Amino acid sequence: MSSSPVSASLPAQPYGRPPLRTVQVLGGAAGVGNSAHVRSLTTGLAARGVRVTVCAPVEAEGEYDFTGAGAQFEPDAVGALRAACAGADVVHAHGVRAGLRAALALRGRRVPLVVSWHGDGPAAAGALGRLSRMLERHVARAAAVVLGSSSDQVDLARLRGARDARLAPVAVPAAGTDADPGKARAELGAVERPLLIAVGSLVPHRGYSVLLDAAREWRTLEPVPLLVIAGEGPLRAGLSRRIEAEELPVRLLGRRRDAAQLLAAADVAVLPSRREERALLAQEALRVGVPLVATAVGGVRELVGEGAVLVPPGDAGALASAVAGLLADPDRRAGLAAAGRAQAATWPSEDDTVAQVLSVYDELTERGRR
Repeated sequence: MSSSPVSASLPAQPYGRPPLRTVQVLGGAAGVGNSAHVRSLTTGLAARGVRVTVCAPVEAEGEYDFTGAGAQFEPDAVGALRAACAGADVVHAHGVRAGLRAALALRGRRVPLVVSWHGDGPAAAGALGRLSRMLERHVARAAAVVLGSSSDQVDLARLRGARDARLAPVAVPAAGTDADPGKARAELGAVERPLLIAVGSLVPHRGYSVLLDAAREWRTLEPVPLLVIAGEGPLRAGLSRRIEAEELPVRLLGRRRDAAQLLAAADVAVLPSRREERALLAQEALRVGVPLVATAVGGVRELVGEGAVLVPPGDAGALASAVAGLLADPDRRAGLAAAGRAQAATWPSEDDTVAQVLSVYDELTERGRR
């Protein structure tokens, strides 16, 4: 997934004040959307004269080049994070786990903490769920401001005890899609058959077991569509066994740097998640005009509006039927693609996102000067 720079013409730090110093914290399990957002945010903040330090896994720096965006990079080790936070005016953590790490690093210091909850879903059941809710409460109460990427996230933060929770939709950079779609389809073996695509890590909440159930029903279509899944994770072995044992028309591609180009070549994108907020796949599909079938969970409905077909989570039959209906109706696909592009045009730009975040930082630092 590529990133596009925020304009370097944005105003610098005003009135001769010392530059604002901020630390952006990414947790060890940070997803593609979080990392791409932090890269975009770093570029925009640095262009405005803010001194940015990014504390993240080393592999995230290799993938997203935060240093090239104008930041100082520090690995997310406890000591490095605590040292970085000691010199900050504002610390901004992305995700609940990153928020917990930042809160611990700031213990005993009067540095405001901002936490973005984009990408964090509702807690699981049982003991794990109780632990998740406990961590969410701790982070929500430690944060000066919680920024939710959807209304659901804002409501959850308030439920967990946030003093100040605000809606802050995340603009993720548009990915380049200049590659030849025909070449991509040929490489995947989908020249004379429909191509379906899902993108995301192979973890339980992505709903890939339900997606394979739907793929079993697509074997009756003529021609049989090919489903490709770009992503890696702990469920790969189990999914591979099912695909082979049931002879499903599915290919696991692993993690792909060209996922955006593959998406642009697809006939339909599929998002079968059991929980989701501002899904990266949904944003990119609507931007490039690829019809999307998604589950009506979390912030998805708010994100896509009328620009996608929504189905209940966990319902393989509804998912299979929605995709089959789109494949059989080119006019409907074209109409959905147009609606998706129109919906994408309503989303905040990268500049809008940077401006909103910087206004929060300014508010918190002004409050601290009083």
